[in-house]
Amino acid sequence: MLRKSLALKIFEAFSTQRWNDKLRPVELTEMDKHAHKMIIAYCLGKYEQQEGREVDWQRVIEGGIFELLRRVITSDIKSPVYRKIRLSHPEVFREFNNWVYNQLLTIVEGLSATLKEHLKDYLFAPEENEDHSTKILEASHIFSSFWEFQILRHTHPDGYQMREINKSMHNNIEPYLDLTGMRRIICREKVSDFIDLCGQLRFQIRWGQIPRVPRTSVLGHMLMVAIFTYLFSQEVEACPKRVYNNFFGALFHDLPEVVTRDILSPVKRSVEGMPRVINMIEEELAEEEIFPLLENSWKSEIRYFTKDEFSSRVRLDGEIVRVASDEINASYNEDGYDPIDGEFIRMADDLAAYLEAYVSAYSGMSSRQLEDAMKNLEERYRGKTVAGIAIGSLYADFR
Repeated sequence: MLRKSLALKIFEAFSTQRWNDKLRPVELTEMDKHAHKMIIAYCLGKYEQQEGREVDWQRVIEGGIFELLRRVITSDIKSPVYRKIRLSHPEVFREFNNWVYNQLLTIVEGLSATLKEHLKDYLFAPEENEDHSTKILEASHIFSSFWEFQILRHTHPDGYQMREINKSMHNNIEPYLDLTGMRRIICREKVSDFIDLCGQLRFQIRWGQIPRVPRTSVLGHMLMVAIFTYLFSQEVEACPKRVYNNFFGALFHDLPEVVTRDILSPVKRSVEGMPRVINMIEEELAEEEIFPLLENSWKSEIRYFTKDEFSSRVRLDGEIVRVASDEINASYNEDGYDPIDGEFIRMADDLAAYLEAYVSAYSGMSSRQLEDAMKNLEERYRGKTVAGIAIGSLYADFR
């Protein structure tokens, strides 16, 4: 089960700075970078499936989560130094990974033995065992870094080593151009505009004008919700399609905010009918600005993820039907029903919001709005269990 220590460790990725030896017009954090990376991985994976190649989505998802945890633990080591250790000093690198694993063991103690074994396999798997799904992750990792670097390069084009870094990054991308999606991105086809649009969500700060530390972006929030949803899914032994839908449904749950911006809940609920009107406008703008950037074969899936995102549902005889997550556990936990747990996504979304308020207050920057938000969420989930997830116990950890 997800516990306080792991939730807080994941949250640290919002404070883990990237490129902090370069002139940066905006903060660049590990959480935002990995959120963008997983969106890119989704796009690359979908293209590979269109080409008839198999993608192990659980391996992609877990690889993204485990790498984020490793980066939080090893935040003091710059990526080029880390890469040199990995390539030139494999024995030292293995011992270092063993240290990382021991650091993580106490944090992930509440998770299943299977997940912990997968974490160990990820950290210690030899490079010759890497498969197609791993290549998708690596390509996404490299391109999301390259996307960040363009911000720095345009801010300080003549800065120290900028030309060398730019050349090195182009060289790093080249081995992955056999992936259909990478070629389409580099050639600036419409998917590259979708990736750019999603990248803008890292510039949208949550909680509006309420002062907080650290500030969190909509993009990073989406990944945090996706990770929590994935862990909830594992706890109820969700089928593979349900795991996939839950992770990527959570990852894209705030996608419409790229065209509407993050509207605070009190504003959304300020007058009767406002939530319905905002949802209608989000759908209209998404159809105008987001969906034209997607491949036709992806559109129905993204709609399934983003429309009515907090309702649990399945497909019965081709129709989308709302059901409770308890019912999915009992009767529909099979790939053929295409299940998705909107209740888990809502639970994870609330938990992420709680952490955003909790960490700021614990760090000494609080306000009436943050205190009220924490109190309301604690009361909402006090003693509560949702579809087998004892979410009330997790909130009790924080109290």
